[in-house]
Amino acid sequence: MFIPIHDANALKHIKVQYVTIGLIVANVIFFFLSVMGSEAEIQATVMGYGYIPAVAFDYAVLPPEYSLVPTSATYVTYSFLHGDIFHLGGNMLFLWVFGDNVEDALGHLRFLVFYLLCAMAGAFLHGLLLPESQAPLIGASGAIAGIVAAYLILHPRVKIWVLAFARIPLRIPAWIVLALWIGMQFFMLAVAGDDAVSWAAHVGGILMGAALVLMMRRSGVPLFDREIVTPEAVETTVPLPRRRPPGAPPVSRRR
Repeated sequence: MFIPIHDANALKHIKVQYVTIGLIVANVIFFFLSVMGSEAEIQATVMGYGYIPAVAFDYAVLPPEYSLVPTSATYVTYSFLHGDIFHLGGNMLFLWVFGDNVEDALGHLRFLVFYLLCAMAGAFLHGLLLPESQAPLIGASGAIAGIVAAYLILHPRVKIWVLAFARIPLRIPAWIVLALWIGMQFFMLAVAGDDAVSWAAHVGGILMGAALVLMMRRSGVPLFDREIVTPEAVETTVPLPRRRPPGAPPVSRRR
């Protein structure tokens, strides 16, 4: 529906979004490690680190050769695997555009906890709705959905650049874009059912992200954009000279 490109929303409490950058690096590293090797090795990685509802809810048992981590750990490990470079790229773009301001509002450590809890909530709701599914769930979409929900609550009036339909550049308020995106996730969950995309994981992340940002944000951090801080790089700080009317005498400038 849209691709986020940039938001003019300065950081207020942190200098660098270390956790956001670290999560992007970790996801990229895990992706390339997961696609290296033979087809059997790739399958073992997906089965071993992906979240499988039937295993988590004791409807099935994972073969020993695929038991790479405890089942409880897959509520997190699944979010660092992606199906292809486009799946990875889309999630990381959302994380880059929106993650820094959520990290700014929560703080580094709490943002990391927030991210992981949103991922876990996405997996849990996916498994709750499809408890007998033996298809492994992979991707950071649950965590990213939580970040989108938190950003909408924190900064609905910030204008962001997006590519609508992957073609048309637009600069519009965040609440329009993100509310439409969130609404689409709930709509698709209702109508699509057992689809190739886990809409339930998205909705689980959204619900968790919306709840956590209210509890985990820094003391004094307001909601709903009471004050928008634009980065200095895009501010006009020096007034432009006015055009001198025709026939007016030149203005002398003294130092």
